[in-house]
Amino acid sequence: MTNEDVFSKVQTALVDALGVDDDEVTPEATMVGDLGAESIDFLDIVFRLEKSFDIKIPRGELFPEDILTNAEYVEDGKINDEGLAKLKEKLPFFDLSEFERNPVVQNFANILTVSDICRYVESKIGANQA
Repeated sequence: MTNEDVFSKVQTALVDALGVDDDEVTPEATMVGDLGAESIDFLDIVFRLEKSFDIKIPRGELFPEDILTNAEYVEDGKINDEGLAKLKEKLPFFDLSEFERNPVVQNFANILTVSDICRYVESKIGANQA
Protein backbone atom coordinates (compact mmCIF):
# COMPACT_ATOMS: atom_id res chain seq x y z
CA MET A 1 0.00 0.00 0.00
CA THR A 2 1.46 3.36 -1.02
CA ASN A 3 1.33 6.64 0.88
CA GLU A 4 -1.32 7.81 -1.59
CA ASP A 5 -3.45 4.74 -0.86
CA VAL A 6 -3.17 5.39 2.87
CA PHE A 7 -4.08 9.06 2.45
CA SER A 8 -7.09 8.17 0.31
CA LYS A 9 -8.45 5.75 2.92
CA VAL A 10 -7.74 8.17 5.79
CA GLN A 11 -9.44 10.94 3.81
CA THR A 12 -12.54 8.77 3.29
CA ALA A 13 -12.66 7.86 6.99
CA LEU A 14 -12.42 11.54 7.99
CA VAL A 15 -15.02 12.67 5.44
CA ASP A 16 -17.43 10.01 6.73
CA ALA A 17 -16.72 10.66 10.42
CA LEU A 18 -16.68 14.45 10.33
CA GLY A 19 -19.08 15.25 7.49
CA VAL A 20 -16.51 17.42 5.71
CA ASP A 21 -15.80 17.61 1.98
CA ASP A 22 -12.97 15.65 0.33
CA ASP A 23 -11.13 18.84 -0.61
CA GLU A 24 -11.06 19.97 3.04
CA VAL A 25 -9.09 16.88 4.07
CA THR A 26 -5.60 17.88 2.98
CA PRO A 27 -2.37 16.51 4.49
CA GLU A 28 -1.80 19.83 6.33
CA ALA A 29 -5.36 20.15 7.70
CA THR A 30 -5.57 20.05 11.48
CA MET A 31 -8.12 17.68 12.95
CA VAL A 32 -9.72 20.21 15.30
CA GLY A 33 -8.97 23.66 13.86
CA ASP A 34 -9.56 22.91 10.17
CA LEU A 35 -11.84 19.86 10.22
CA GLY A 36 -13.82 20.63 13.37
CA ALA A 37 -13.23 17.30 15.11
CA GLU A 38 -14.44 17.08 18.70
CA SER A 39 -13.40 14.55 21.31
CA ILE A 40 -16.39 12.29 20.58
CA ASP A 41 -15.41 12.25 16.88
CA PHE A 42 -12.05 10.66 17.67
CA LEU A 43 -13.78 7.44 18.76
CA ASP A 44 -15.58 7.30 15.41
CA ILE A 45 -12.35 8.08 13.54
CA VAL A 46 -10.48 5.29 15.36
CA PHE A 47 -13.32 2.84 14.56
CA ARG A 48 -13.31 3.80 10.88
CA LEU A 49 -9.51 3.55 10.60
CA GLU A 50 -9.51 0.14 12.26
CA LYS A 51 -12.17 -1.11 9.88
CA SER A 52 -10.67 0.47 6.75
CA PHE A 53 -7.11 -0.76 7.35
CA ASP A 54 -7.92 -3.95 9.30
CA ILE A 55 -5.75 -2.79 12.21
CA LYS A 56 -6.26 -2.53 15.96
CA ILE A 57 -5.71 0.87 17.54
CA PRO A 58 -5.29 0.44 21.30
CA ARG A 59 -7.09 3.01 23.43
CA GLY A 60 -4.89 6.05 23.98
CA GLU A 61 -2.33 5.11 21.33
CA LEU A 62 -3.43 7.60 18.69
CA PHE A 63 -4.92 10.14 21.10
CA PRO A 64 -2.92 9.88 24.37
CA GLU A 65 -5.45 11.03 26.96
CA ASP A 66 -3.53 9.06 29.58
CA ILE A 67 -0.63 11.51 29.31
CA LEU A 68 -2.68 14.64 28.65
CA THR A 69 -4.80 14.12 31.78
CA ASN A 70 -2.15 12.76 34.15
CA ALA A 71 -1.18 15.11 37.01
CA GLU A 72 2.32 13.62 36.87
CA TYR A 73 2.80 15.18 33.42
CA VAL A 74 0.52 18.22 33.54
CA GLU A 75 1.33 21.34 35.55
CA ASP A 76 -0.83 24.47 35.35
CA GLY A 77 -2.49 23.20 32.18
CA LYS A 78 0.81 22.51 30.41
CA ILE A 79 2.68 19.29 29.69
CA ASN A 80 5.97 19.21 31.60
CA ASP A 81 9.30 17.98 30.19
CA GLU A 82 8.69 14.43 31.40
CA GLY A 83 5.27 14.45 29.75
CA LEU A 84 6.73 15.78 26.49
CA ALA A 85 9.30 12.97 26.54
CA LYS A 86 6.48 10.44 27.04
CA LEU A 87 4.49 11.96 24.18
CA LYS A 88 7.50 11.76 21.85
CA GLU A 89 8.10 8.16 22.87
CA LYS A 90 4.45 7.21 22.40
CA LEU A 91 3.87 9.28 19.25
CA PRO A 92 7.00 9.01 17.11
CA PHE A 93 4.89 9.60 13.98
CA PHE A 94 3.73 13.07 15.13
CA ASP A 95 5.65 16.30 14.62
CA LEU A 96 5.51 17.77 18.13
CA SER A 97 7.97 20.61 17.53
CA GLU A 98 5.29 23.31 17.42
CA PHE A 99 3.48 21.90 20.46
CA GLU A 100 6.74 21.84 22.42
CA ARG A 101 7.07 25.63 22.15
CA ASN A 102 3.81 26.07 24.08
CA PRO A 103 2.67 22.69 25.44
CA VAL A 104 -0.79 23.70 26.64
CA VAL A 105 -2.89 20.55 27.00
CA GLN A 106 -5.93 22.12 25.33
CA ASN A 107 -3.83 22.91 22.25
CA PHE A 108 -2.70 19.32 21.71
CA ALA A 109 -5.65 18.39 19.52
CA ASN A 110 -5.10 21.53 17.45
CA ILE A 111 -1.69 20.33 16.24
CA LEU A 112 -2.81 16.91 15.05
CA THR A 113 -2.87 16.89 11.25
CA VAL A 114 -4.14 14.51 8.60
CA SER A 115 -0.48 13.76 7.75
CA ASP A 116 0.11 12.71 11.37
CA ILE A 117 -2.79 10.26 11.14
CA CYS A 118 -1.44 8.91 7.83
CA ARG A 119 2.03 8.39 9.33
CA TYR A 120 0.45 6.62 12.29
CA VAL A 121 -1.52 4.27 10.02
CA GLU A 122 1.59 3.62 7.92
CA SER A 123 3.49 2.68 11.09
CA LYS A 124 0.70 0.20 11.92
CA ILE A 125 0.49 -1.43 8.49
CA GLY A 126 4.12 -1.11 7.41
CA ALA A 127 3.16 0.82 4.26
CA ASN A 128 5.67 1.28 1.46
CA GLN A 129 7.36 4.63 1.54
CA ALA A 130 6.59 5.92 -1.95
